[in-house]
Amino acid sequence: MSDQLQYDATVIGGGLAGLSLSIQLANKGYAVALFEKEQYPFHKVCGEYISLESWGFIEGLGLPLSKMDLPIIKKLIVTSPNGNEFLHNLPLGGFGISRYLIDNELKKLAASIGVAIYENCKVEDVIYAANEFKLHTPKGDFTSKVCAGSFGKRSNLDIKWKRNFLGNRYNKLNNYVGVKYHIKANFADDTIALHNFSNGYCGISKIENNTYCLCYLTTAANLKKNNNSIAEMEKNILFKNKFLKNIFETSTMLFKAPVTISQISFTEKTQVQNHVLLCGDAAGMITPLCGNGMSIALHSSKLAAMTINDFLQNKITREGMEARYTTDWKLVFEKRLRAGRIMQRLFGRIWVTNIFISIMKKLPFFATPIIKQTYGQPF
Repeated sequence: MSDQLQYDATVIGGGLAGLSLSIQLANKGYAVALFEKEQYPFHKVCGEYISLESWGFIEGLGLPLSKMDLPIIKKLIVTSPNGNEFLHNLPLGGFGISRYLIDNELKKLAASIGVAIYENCKVEDVIYAANEFKLHTPKGDFTSKVCAGSFGKRSNLDIKWKRNFLGNRYNKLNNYVGVKYHIKANFADDTIALHNFSNGYCGISKIENNTYCLCYLTTAANLKKNNNSIAEMEKNILFKNKFLKNIFETSTMLFKAPVTISQISFTEKTQVQNHVLLCGDAAGMITPLCGNGMSIALHSSKLAAMTINDFLQNKITREGMEARYTTDWKLVFEKRLRAGRIMQRLFGRIWVTNIFISIMKKLPFFATPIIKQTYGQPF
């Protein structure tokens, strides 16, 4: 970690988007500081499935995925609460890797090329004035010409800035709870499953070390109805899907307690706030049932790195940088996120899910174009 306090670029949040953005900017010769409120390595709620559209980009950053013995996922299973099951090949496919592993590997890569990484350092405020940013943190004040935010689904800065998505009343796109386990299980290596239950769904797929990620999303109302007890909710609601009941009862849980997050929102967000360029979930979150949030985070970092580079090279103005990034982001992701919001509104209703899966079993050729709505092209 450097003692320098002035940088070309500061990045708030050290997830996939923040780390990959920092690496790209450092590789272009810029002085970059990244701020992460946690200490690496750490777990976070995530489905831990990355579509293959991101493989080449990640290897281009310097992370040798091909040497890491990761599971390649080619098949999809979707189940309904009434016990129906639909199997389909994934048009593109993906691979499994935990955030504990990939974030830490990218952190080590970033540090090796000169990114100043401030861990256990929560940015308390960002002020833009006189064409520069000042970041207030417990480790001091830092200044930079450009600032990017990749601080996830909801942060103290979102609240401080009073971002629009926080003001929405509870609806089918907000106030969700995410829960994640790592497990040992008897499940296919090349398959990702999506098990539906009342007002939620649970994904399972393999990651590294012969381990599986089990991660589900449900409403805060479901948790409240079960005395705010995750175990009670699982037993009373998730277990009504026989596939989920079997997974929970036959698997070995590797965490003492699940990793959780609350107040998740899928409503639309802005891509620039107070002149800070936003990446990953901070700019817009695709619903987990679409399974491509990690790829969107990575791809958004590439879009941000290109526009930031042009600004720092004096090829475009700050206004031009912000406008181009917003336009590029919407061109690449807006259609995918819109498809995800439509699916989110449909899934969770037991009768809708039961009917949908029944139709897909009878008309499987409809599944591929639906799945493709959630994928992008290699970038």
